[in-house]
Amino acid sequence: MPALILVVFISVVLASPVCAEPVKDHGASVRWQRWSEAVFERAKREGRFVLLDLEAVWCHWCHVMDEQTYRDSKVLKLINDHYIAVKVDQDSRPDLANRYEDYGWPATIVFNGQGGEIVKKAGYIAPDEMVSLLTAIVKNPTPGPSVQESRTIEFARDAFLPASLRMELQSKHVNGYDTKYGGWGTFQKFLDWDTLEYSMARARAGDAMAERRAKETLKAQLKLMDPVWGGVYQYSTHGDWDHPHFEKIMAMQAENMRIYAQAFMLWGDAGYLQVAQKIKGYLEKFLLSPGGAFYTSQDADVVQGQPGSAYFKLGDAQRRKQGIPRVDRHMYARENGWAINALATAYAASGNSQTLEEASKALQWAIANRSLPGGGFRHDARDSGGPFLTDTLAMGRAFLSLYAVTADRQWLARAEQAADFIAGHFQVPGQHGHGAGFATSDLTQPRFKQPEPLLDENVMMARFANLLYHYTGKPQYRQLADKAMRFLATPEVARKRRFLVAGVLLADMELGSEPAHITVVGRKDDPAARELFLAAMKYPSTYKRVEWLDRREGPLPNMDVDFPTLEKPAAFACANRRCSLPVFKPEGIAAVVDRLGRAEAPR
Repeated sequence: MPALILVVFISVVLASPVCAEPVKDHGASVRWQRWSEAVFERAKREGRFVLLDLEAVWCHWCHVMDEQTYRDSKVLKLINDHYIAVKVDQDSRPDLANRYEDYGWPATIVFNGQGGEIVKKAGYIAPDEMVSLLTAIVKNPTPGPSVQESRTIEFARDAFLPASLRMELQSKHVNGYDTKYGGWGTFQKFLDWDTLEYSMARARAGDAMAERRAKETLKAQLKLMDPVWGGVYQYSTHGDWDHPHFEKIMAMQAENMRIYAQAFMLWGDAGYLQVAQKIKGYLEKFLLSPGGAFYTSQDADVVQGQPGSAYFKLGDAQRRKQGIPRVDRHMYARENGWAINALATAYAASGNSQTLEEASKALQWAIANRSLPGGGFRHDARDSGGPFLTDTLAMGRAFLSLYAVTADRQWLARAEQAADFIAGHFQVPGQHGHGAGFATSDLTQPRFKQPEPLLDENVMMARFANLLYHYTGKPQYRQLADKAMRFLATPEVARKRRFLVAGVLLADMELGSEPAHITVVGRKDDPAARELFLAAMKYPSTYKRVEWLDRREGPLPNMDVDFPTLEKPAAFACANRRCSLPVFKPEGIAAVVDRLGRAEAPR
């Protein structure tokens, strides 16, 4: 996100323009170039520096910087005399976005001709400040304090957090909560989904304080809901929830929809489901393409560079009279994977068949338009620098989520193919098999800079591969989960964040336990069996394995339990190597699962 903390933790991806058309020239004489190795070859040959303007197309302060800083005559002269200027849209290049996510958008990075970083700056830079910065670099190109020398890290050998490190992260999580305003942190306010999901898991286990923190945050987050069109503003500044930045990016829409749907399943408050449905309505009105895929984001500004606070206080008709903020109509695999996963959760909560149809249609579009040979996914219609881990990982999670709410085995097979593609393209090698983590870009391709593993992607990878292992019973997927977790369990990695550490705790918790396991046994054309399956989907845990055994289709992919054949459909809950007696009524499923101990406290 253009402001620091948010960007870091929502894993919003950055990208340079990938299309064939020239890069738009926002400044009178700035000759913007594309990001490529050729830029550095030219810089080395001509004795120039490379100035990377890493922006977001929805970002207000990026627009302001284009209009003010990059139109300033002194800035233009310095760039023209000493620099090669490169502009990159962060959403189009996940590799660059993830590498510099800590700096927010706009991010300004200056390199020497060898590709070495000299300075990294976060946020808007005023013209006078930019003149001083560019002049100082010309006089002394020694890397500044923002550039730290990379160190070799010895990754953890064990795929679990050491007890002391786990306690340290748990303390960070608790102490990071803002008791005055709710939410985590005291500068930017937003809903961090890993943090809410971890809090809900602890609440299910009886942690009353975790429940209170989660509910307070869910209530406060409502201030970032657009009351007219629905959808979620990205975040609020000033340490409270009353100063929103009005861009609406897919990560926020999808994960807020998913978390509020999950909160409804946990606490039964219909208001939570209504919030999820309002976000879904926003996506349908503004970010849904005619072909069923989802667009990327909507701008914060109606007129770029002019604040939109007055605009977003207007009603629907008044807004439309002034115009509608621009929608980024790129259709990336990653954003569609996020949306599909959220829609699957919303369908589990509501049982609304239209929600499932939308998820299925987007999935079919992604398969038809973004698939790569071998089970992977490209980011856009054509990739510059791809493939990227984030696209195949988001789609793999989407496949697994759709399998969990349909029991359609084609989606489980697709999830396996995605995991296999990840294994073949993104595993970080290591001596004697001790590599850890998965890199953000394809490691089988030669690159100017070797891609590195990143925390958020490896959290998702550990959780995805581990759940896939439980669904399939195939040990290679547990091995993938362990590899991601060894990266996360490395102290230098786990301690990187000040308080948004719940993703690491979630991955550690799930790899150390079994998911809630509910199996419906009965024909898929039997209405009674379907009612049982719909009830199983609603079981209030994000870490669950829900299956439907119709013996006409053969055994389940992981037939680790020998279920009896009965005269009528039944559901079984299994945990700790034992299973319940058959449950014949949907309303009895949750109680049986809980009795088997699936609500134990997270470690």
